[in-house]
Amino acid sequence: MRLQDKVAIVTGAASGIGRASAQLFAAEGAHVIAADVNEPEGGDNIVPLRADAGSEEDVAHLIRSAVARFGGLDIVFANAGISGGLASIFEQTPEDWSEILRVNLIGPFLAIKHAAPLMKERRGGSIICTASVAGIRAGAGGPAYSASKAGVINLVEVAATQLAGANIRVNAICPGLIETGMTKPFYDWARQSGKEDRLGHLNPLKRGGVPDEIAHAALFLASDESSYVNGHALVVDGGLSISHPYNRQEYGQTSA
Repeated sequence: MRLQDKVAIVTGAASGIGRASAQLFAAEGAHVIAADVNEPEGGDNIVPLRADAGSEEDVAHLIRSAVARFGGLDIVFANAGISGGLASIFEQTPEDWSEILRVNLIGPFLAIKHAAPLMKERRGGSIICTASVAGIRAGAGGPAYSASKAGVINLVEVAATQLAGANIRVNAICPGLIETGMTKPFYDWARQSGKEDRLGHLNPLKRGGVPDEIAHAALFLASDESSYVNGHALVVDGGLSISHPYNRQEYGQTSA
């Protein structure tokens, strides 16, 4: 019960990482508001609410709802995001970029802006934002998506600095290839073409991840176990980002 009696908001909670995290937070004792533009699942200690994470009005309403229902706010997991596909810079429009940045980067900004003042009243809190390995270097996502996630990594650093002395920690999680609704087309294509064994083959663990593995990383950052972790981007990618991808057989390396 690492989050006993804590109050948490999780965005993007209708599926994938968000749903797994909302369920795990609740199982660990938190009162959770699960928010999504689609209908999130309710459950024991989980209150579902429809909300657009990139809308200031909706985010402010989420924060007010947490206070009205549970008396305050301790944890926000700003997880909602969209991929925008893999079109090149030369194929995307300013409108594409605007929408991707609105959800992926402005969304976490709004969560921090509206949650932090209430967390100060509780004398502390934890804000977690979903970034990506695509925000660390090229090759893991489309251009606007990658730029938005790089922005999230910098955002948590800036926010952690500006909240100095408030006992509010702001961190990011950088997932690698995780099987979610966002990556479903890749997984479906791999399975239909008989190439499922290629999923995640570039990382040392030789597999993709599952939402629960990211949810447990979020739980660590939400709990007091990470009380001295702040302004950090926690990479959870099976080791993908520790090196540039290369052909192991070409370099004479095989599995042990």
